[in-house]
Parts: sequence; structure tokens; C-alpha cells
Amino acid sequence: MELPRRTRGDELLPPGQLINLRKRLRPLAAKHDITTVIACAFDHRTRMLPFIYAARKMVPAGVRAIGSAMVDAGFEKTRIVLQQWNPNFRPSMMRLDGRIPDLFMVSSMQIHSARCVELIKDACRIDAAHRPLIIAGGPKTIYEPWDVFSADPGDRWAADIAITGEEFVLLSLLEVLLSIRSENETMRKTFIRARDSGMLDDIPGLVYARTDEDGVAEELVDTGIQRLLGDLDELPHPVLGYRLMERPSTGPRLASRAVGPGEIGKLSPIGSLVMTFGCKFACSYCPIPAYNQRQHRLKSGARIVDEMSRLQQEYGIRRFFSADDNFFNYRKRTMEIVETMARAQIDGQAFEKKVRWGTEATIHDTLVLRDDLRMVRASGLIALWLGVEDMTASLVRKGQSVNNTVEAFQLLRRNGIAPMPMMMHHDTQPLYTRGSPYGLLNQTAILRKAGALTFQVLMISPATGSTLYAGAYSEGMAIDSIGGRTVEPRMMDGNFVVATHAKHPWKKQFNLMVAYLYFYNPVRLFASLRHRDRRLRRLGVVVQMLGMFGLAQTVRRTVGWGLRLIFGKIVRRSAVPASQLPMRSVQGDVASHALPGPLASQNVQVNVLGSPALTSRAPSTNGPDQAAARTSSNASPRGRSKSTAGAIPEPQTIA
Repeated sequence: MELPRRTRGDELLPPGQLINLRKRLRPLAAKHDITTVIACAFDHRTRMLPFIYAARKMVPAGVRAIGSAMVDAGFEKTRIVLQQWNPNFRPSMMRLDGRIPDLFMVSSMQIHSARCVELIKDACRIDAAHRPLIIAGGPKTIYEPWDVFSADPGDRWAADIAITGEEFVLLSLLEVLLSIRSENETMRKTFIRARDSGMLDDIPGLVYARTDEDGVAEELVDTGIQRLLGDLDELPHPVLGYRLMERPSTGPRLASRAVGPGEIGKLSPIGSLVMTFGCKFACSYCPIPAYNQRQHRLKSGARIVDEMSRLQQEYGIRRFFSADDNFFNYRKRTMEIVETMARAQIDGQAFEKKVRWGTEATIHDTLVLRDDLRMVRASGLIALWLGVEDMTASLVRKGQSVNNTVEAFQLLRRNGIAPMPMMMHHDTQPLYTRGSPYGLLNQTAILRKAGALTFQVLMISPATGSTLYAGAYSEGMAIDSIGGRTVEPRMMDGNFVVATHAKHPWKKQFNLMVAYLYFYNPVRLFASLRHRDRRLRRLGVVVQMLGMFGLAQTVRRTVGWGLRLIFGKIVRRSAVPASQLPMRSVQGDVASHALPGPLASQNVQVNVLGSPALTSRAPSTNGPDQAAARTSSNASPRGRSKSTAGAIPEPQTIA
């Protein structure tokens, strides 16, 4: 189910194109008094390990980035609503600047898709004459855009359009609409005119519905795979998005004003930033390389310093999480960034004294930087989330081993960086093995002894956008229901056993609980109090307390599923999730985002925007995926074509 690749050399936008687009939009925005509400869908039933704290204490980077882009393009009347903070928010009752907004945008992950549908349905209750243009986006929509369009003629809720790309796609859509909008015409009516005249078909990264005279969707049209922004320094500044946040409330309506600057640091003590995109590895369970078109994209060290400095000074945010796919992906680029950060100052003090940040990397790349970790620490990095997955490499091979993992953890600890392992549990792994590190508890003990500050273990589950996604269904691994209870989207986060060939699947469910209990417990809390490093001692105590609280929530939410796995009748799925509506490209052939639907069979030729044909392969059927996986396995870099060389210094393309 990997996304098809654009023609080589055409994966990235030309340098400066996003900046120029925002410049063109500003005078258009000044002529149209547009109000916008951006909602982040969130299912509160997913609040458990390992995201128990960050779920509510870190504003998601996606909706904040869209808000920043809107403000930078001239749309000042924009509000961001987080369902994490506003669980009862109802779009049908929203008013901004005293009126129904012109645009309503919804962003969602797969595990929050039920709440996304509820938000769209509620927005559709607004009278058609005043209904905002409903735009859906986010990770869920990138891979399964059809799910925001109803296929039931008797239930006509639907988004008007789905964005399967990033900021450039959204702003390109708005430029087309505002260039033809008539005075006093709603944005939705303008959209319908543009859609029906084919004006949207030249914007890659959109999916919209063709409807009959009664407004019933007949088919979906996919404009193709987006072109990606290569130089991330062109992104709008994140400081713009934080000023748009709706204040926490239990009510259904919007407040008269957004959260004040002095409140942001308290509500979101962790700032989420984008520093780099892409990973040089290519694990079959991971959608990241295909989404990034095998490109590595990044910001400069100077831009990152500016972002963290301004967020610290304007909002009081001192801690940051960088949503990197693999920050240590290429040593030279990594060192250019961290050396710039290490030399920087904020208010006359060293950068590392004013901010702390964490990111993600692999064991292999951490060892490559073994002699540079002191400089990395001097940049303010205090925590590194590592995709350990399985130390014995039985699940995936990417250069990790027990010895390499222990060495990497010890190197990090000696340099004042806390190692934060991310593990996967799989069918063939037992809870414990004698005389071998293969068992889950064995590996948990090794990680704890090696100095792991936190611990994350999730059951490997089908991940949309990865090559193994379809195999989890076609091989009968994916569970449809147990004892009459259907698997819900919120259960696809790895905390629930929803895809397995194990003879006793309930053991896998309880293995996760046992492993967490082994790591998070009062004995471990007491041991944290004895650490010699005061900073790590304090951090260890906080992490243990949060971990024990999160474990309680995890057990409360998953123990019932474990019991059903013991006593309930398991019904499995064989059909891969696909659009219930016919889906085609602009040219009338296979839609790029229809995978893995019935039209996306092996060796079908897919034309993207009139470019040379791409070959879409049927996904491998070797097993399931891990939705939370962020790292991957062995591949070798190759040079990118000269046509895109200006986008990133020393560009690399991953074959």
C-alpha cells in the first residue's frame, strides 16, 4: 500500500515556490474577509501509554503548521481547536468573528478517525446556504482519503475535499478559489464551480467527489501525488500558529478570543517542531520513505535556532520535541545543524542553558555519531527516542543487536542524553526465554540495565501506507471482531492485539502489560532517586510517576480486550480496506491513493499528472506492520538528479 513515486527529478517543488505562493495569496486574502476554524480530531480513549503525557501537553505540529501557513498567507481570522482540550466542541455551533466560518478544516490520525467523522457530520448539519467549505487532511487522509466521503446515499455527510499533501497543496487550492470567487459567494459554492470546471485538476494532492444532481457522491477524483517542499526553511514560522489556539473548555462553542501568549507555555510546555523529514532505510512495515518520495528534507541550523529562540521568548516554551523520522540520517547534515545550535545564544546565555529538546534516531546512526555525541548534547539534546524494535533482529534487520544497543545506550548516558527505546512485540516472540535475549522481558531487562529512561512497547499492527499493510488482511491476520465487539480505528495504535497468527493471542495482549509493569513500578521509582546525575534523577522520577499512571490507564482500557481474546469468538478479515466509491485519476485511470483497492492490482500502470507511468506493485504479504514505527532497515543512498539539486544542500535520493 505504499504511495506511488513521482517521476524521478519531479518529487520536489522548485526552490522558492512556497514562499512565492504565500506572497501571491496575501493581496487575495486582503480582498476576501475569510474566517477559518481548524480542528484536530482526538479520541480520548487513546490516552494511555506511551503517549499519556504528550497527548495533552504538546500542541500537534500538523494543525499548528497549517495555522501558521494560513496566517502567513494573510488569513488572520483563523482559530485552531484541539479536541484534546475541547472534547465537546461542535462545528455546527461554531462562530468566529460573529459568524459561521468560511472554511472548516479537520485533521486526523487513523486512531482518531471516528472523531473526525463526527466532526464532519456535525459540520454538515449547518444549513447548506451558510455551510463552510469542509476540508479534511492529516495522516488518515493521506493514505485513505475515501473515508471522509460517505458512500451511503441515505447518509449524505462528507467533506467537500480531502488534502493528501502538505501546506503547499492547501494554499494552492485557496489561491484557485479566491481568484474566481464572486462577491458575497460562499467558499463552498466557489469550490463547487471550480471543481465542476476542472480548475482543481492541476493541483496534485487533492481528492474530491463527483456528485449527481441530488448531491450524492458517484465517484472520487484523485489529482495525484503531491510535490514535496525540499527546503524546510521555506515553511512559515511556527510562532504564528501558537497564537491561534482555542482555550481549553468543556463547552461546544468557541471563545471570543484565542489563548493569550502568556498561557501557551503552561498549556503546551512541550513545543512540537519539524526539523527533518525522511529516513535512508526502507523497512517494509514503515510508510515514511514512500511518503517522502525517498527524499531527505531538512531545515538549517540557523532556522531551528530562530524557531526555538522565538518560541521560548514569546511563549515561554523551553522544551521541544522534534518530529524527525531519523535525525541522525546523514552525519554531515546532522552535525551542521547541531554545531550551529551549540554555538548559538539566547539572551546572552548558551543555547543549551535555555532550551531542551528530544528527537528520534536509529541505533545504527547513533553509533556512527559516537565521537560527536558531546557536540550533539551541547546543542541542547537531552533525550533520544530509538527504534530498537527487536534487539535480536528476528523481526527486522537494520544493524541492531544486543551489543550495539547496549553500546549506544551507554554512549548516550555518558554524554548526558537519555535513551528512550521504542520496542515492537510480535507473534514469534515469547514473554521470557531462558539463556537467550529473545524474550520480551529479557530485552526489557537489558534496556533497563543499559540506562533506558523510558520504555515503549507496542504490538506490531497494520500501518497504512506500508508494503505489509495488505498482507495483514489477505493472510487473515487482521481481526474484525471478537465476541461481537468490532475492532475500532482507535484500537490500531499498537496497544491492542488486532492482527496476529499467534495460537494464543491473549498472551500477546497481557505480555505488553507485564513488560510495562516490569519497567514502571515503585521499585524502579526508588532506584531513580539514587541516580548521581541530578538532572537525570529528577527526570527519571517524573517519568516513572507518569509511567505508572499511564500503565494504570493502559490496563484499564485493554484488559477487557485481553479477556475477549481468551473467551470470545475471533472473526478475521480477508478484504483489504478500500474505497466504497469508484476512484479514478484525473486522466480516468487508476487513482494514486486508491491503493490497495481492486483496481490497484499488480503491474497496473499509473500515470501521475501526465508524467511517465509509474508502476504500482501489489504489497508484500509477509506480515503486519507497526503503526508507530519511525525507523527502518538497510538501504544505500544514491545521488539525486541535478534538476532538484538546488532544493537542499548536498541532496540525496534513496533508491
